[in-house]
Amino acid sequence: MGRTARLLVTMAVLLAAGGASGEVLLIDALRQDPPNAPGGLERPVRGMTMAQVEVRFGPPKTRHPAVGDPPITRWDYDGFSVYFEHQYVLHSVVHRTRTAAAR
Repeated sequence: MGRTARLLVTMAVLLAAGGASGEVLLIDALRQDPPNAPGGLERPVRGMTMAQVEVRFGPPKTRHPAVGDPPITRWDYDGFSVYFEHQYVLHSVVHRTRTAAAR
């Protein structure tokens, strides 16, 4: 299984385990506006380290333990989640509200 396929499977499992956020289709999460697009929510970008994210955005509300190999870690902030492989950002995903997800 390729690296991208493993990442998509891992993200699908993590999103499904997240309660209401599990109702958001993974494809919708990946199609969202790029990080820091004009008018969008500022969030970490690919390649930032955990230390850089914490300095810029503060401590996360929740730190989820690493899952899988390579280890994928999720940090939750108000409005978005950040996915790390080892200590580097893979993706940051904006949280959708139930009304936004229903559209």
